[in-house]
Amino acid sequence: MKHPDQYRGEETIVLGLAKSGVQVAKVLHERGALVTVNDKKDREQCPEASELESLGISVICGGHPDGLIHEGVKLVVKNPGIPYSAAPVQKALELGIEIVTEVEVAYHLCKAPIIGITGSNGKTTTTTWVGKMLEAAGMNPIVAGNIGTPLCQAAQEASEDNWMVVELSSFQLKGTQDFRPKVGCLLNVAETHLDYHGDMRDYVDSKAKLFANQEASDTAVLNWDDPYCRELVPYMKGMILPFSMTEELLQGVFVRPSYVPDVEDNLKRTIIYRDYTESETVISEVDSIGLPGRFNVENALAAIAIAIAAGADPGVLADTLASFRGVEHRLEYVEDKNGASYYNNSKATNAKATTMALVSFKQPIVLIAGGLDRGSDYMELIPILEGRVKALVALGETKDKLASVAKLAGLKTVVTVDNEGSAASVLQKAVQEAAALAEEGDVVLLSPACASWDMFKSYEERGRIFKEAVHNL
Repeated sequence: MKHPDQYRGEETIVLGLAKSGVQVAKVLHERGALVTVNDKKDREQCPEASELESLGISVICGGHPDGLIHEGVKLVVKNPGIPYSAAPVQKALELGIEIVTEVEVAYHLCKAPIIGITGSNGKTTTTTWVGKMLEAAGMNPIVAGNIGTPLCQAAQEASEDNWMVVELSSFQLKGTQDFRPKVGCLLNVAETHLDYHGDMRDYVDSKAKLFANQEASDTAVLNWDDPYCRELVPYMKGMILPFSMTEELLQGVFVRPSYVPDVEDNLKRTIIYRDYTESETVISEVDSIGLPGRFNVENALAAIAIAIAAGADPGVLADTLASFRGVEHRLEYVEDKNGASYYNNSKATNAKATTMALVSFKQPIVLIAGGLDRGSDYMELIPILEGRVKALVALGETKDKLASVAKLAGLKTVVTVDNEGSAASVLQKAVQEAAALAEEGDVVLLSPACASWDMFKSYEERGRIFKEAVHNL
């Protein structure tokens, strides 16, 4: 797309009245574009409409009217969650009109170098962690996008002295054209969002757009243990800085195990950064990381690599590794009840995320799972359920699928909760069922392996209701 300044006097359509849509509409309007914002929700569900109309921006709620998209429209900026199968998007494609997401608009506005972080799991934790690391290094980070300030707003406020640290979804990246981060990171790839993308190829291709415009002076941070990430190596134009839990890399960030005599488990694991001259820096001991779970070690390795690629001194990162305590709804400790520990991992919206949460605990687990049915069969959970999960409490659209998988895994205790009543009451009942099954020393874990939209507005709402239910036991 052109720079937003170049749409003065031209008709632009913004699809979706979420935070990003409101900010994009304001940006384009301030630059003289003729902006219409459209949302299929009814007017009473669009509180932002009045503010935009007071600025002189046209707002249409309650559906997508015929004629909204026509040959005179020069740009469509769509909410990332709106599928490409939606009627106005299809019409824009038919007419050859540019379709982008907020990320593309923000990129053209932003004076600060950008760090883009994507992946199926761990995006928010890693993005937040990078922000903390750059802050400790005195590099003036702005954490924006899906977390924090809307990206277009932050982009306008940023200067060349800042670093913009941005969490990016496949939905957002699919709608980019010129977007070029100084540092791009792909954390991992799991089978998810196939209802939106149609197949894994489109999903991976959308993630890979993070690197499409990088040049030799840019850096691509890749998970060397993930085959999808390694597939992309031949297409990379920038420098590659890998990270690995399992392999000692020629260059990159990795874990080195070493044996220590007269210690109970005889094993010490150290995080090493090896630069392009093969000079090594010891960053930290793995046991010093402030977050539990193997997947958080991977997130830590990624965050270290990103911070180093941005220019942070490796020697200042250890304190942030130790002090960071994570993000709400991501393996978040809630409290102990009757000797059992309760954890909120509502952000686990796919089977891989739930798998990573389950391997974080050595204690027996009572798992609460289930939610929106996106067509997955969840068979990949069988190996991790065996011997690790003592009971499953299933709810939502996928409760019967998950119950069947649990029985195939040999679980003797499987409870399905009827989806009757309000979403809050169903989840509260699930928590009560789990509490009745939990014994002293157990973990009760909400890790749904599914999106929340069958019952809740968001995974955040689901997590908050879970925590309230635990507190009220």
